[in-house]
Amino acid sequence: MDSEESWRVIAGQRRALADLLEGLSPDEWERPSLCAGWRVRDVAAHIAMAPQVLSVRTMAVEALRAGGRFHRLNHDVAVRHAESRPTGRLVAELREHADSRRLPVVTSYRNILFDILVHGQDIAVPLGRAHPMPLAAASAGASRVWSMGWPFWARRRLRGVRLVATDVEWSAGAGAEVDGPIGALLLLLTGRVSTALPHLTGPGVPTLARAAA
Repeated sequence: MDSEESWRVIAGQRRALADLLEGLSPDEWERPSLCAGWRVRDVAAHIAMAPQVLSVRTMAVEALRAGGRFHRLNHDVAVRHAESRPTGRLVAELREHADSRRLPVVTSYRNILFDILVHGQDIAVPLGRAHPMPLAAASAGASRVWSMGWPFWARRRLRGVRLVATDVEWSAGAGAEVDGPIGALLLLLTGRVSTALPHLTGPGVPTLARAAA
């Protein structure tokens, strides 16, 4: 997918997520997401913040607070954003900035694409809500994650299996085959193994299950 198509999907996913969030009860906003230690409202805040780029000075201060730990920084900034405004404001921010193409200097539209696809599932799956991923976008996201090292280390974690999508032309790796929808494979690649496993088949699945146990 080129940048124009990717940005159109990102904007559409931001709006679709706003629609999903708008109908949540107060209890659902507080539910745990698929991200350990993150509530639904924290993940929503993280997504809403992406186009609201923090200044270099603010990021430096937050990095010091987090002791230089990227995941802690990411978590703490999102939680503070989530706690500082009502949930309706988070929904409004998603819509207000849906078409924004602003990016933090450390990332790219390719990362923002898979980020919103995966985090949308982090919210929707625990709530039992349908939130479909566009197939071409999920395929592009899977390719991007597979090509990266940090923070997912997908090629290293999934060494010894071959991933094959059943709903779009996409494959990666070598070894015992693991088949499944591209959305499930993207969740697997980004570490959501227990969520992905029920949707996967093939001789490589027991290897994944043992590794996740």
